[in-house]
Amino acid sequence: MKGMTIMFVVMILSLGIASLWSSIPAIKDGVHSALDPTLGILMNWNVTLGLIIITGVLTFLMTLLQKYATDQNLLKEIKDEQKIVQQEMKTYKEHPEKKMELSKKSMELMMKSMPITMRPVLYTMVPFILLIRWFGDYFIANPVRIWFLSGIWAYIVFSIMWSMILRKVMKVH
Repeated sequence: MKGMTIMFVVMILSLGIASLWSSIPAIKDGVHSALDPTLGILMNWNVTLGLIIITGVLTFLMTLLQKYATDQNLLKEIKDEQKIVQQEMKTYKEHPEKKMELSKKSMELMMKSMPITMRPVLYTMVPFILLIRWFGDYFIANPVRIWFLSGIWAYIVFSIMWSMILRKVMKVH
């Protein structure tokens, strides 16, 4: 329960920082002074390739953090146990009381894995929110479409694609 409280506090802090983006110029200016000469140059060079490279590097770092800041063996055990429960639920379609019992067990397993998987989010929530706000400003100042997507949606799609590839390659559960 303590982990969930910390997670809640970090989320509130992140949302607070995001909402103060325009109100407190020091936040916005500080992030822009750090990211404009780095990521901004890459995006100005070639927005599609720049965004693919940026999302690749960020997703790689997030995947590394996920792999080494979590107990991968325990997550694998929980995931395997969830698969078994799901299979059992399919066999007991006609027995609502047994299916309800298995559903409760599945929920317990999910609640057991949540604090483990959320730990890396604590480390990255504030920087991620600041990066998203910077991307928002960048794409407002430089309205572009990457294939059929607007800027921030392209980031999300590239991030999902990179994540699927890297999690498979690095065997992250």
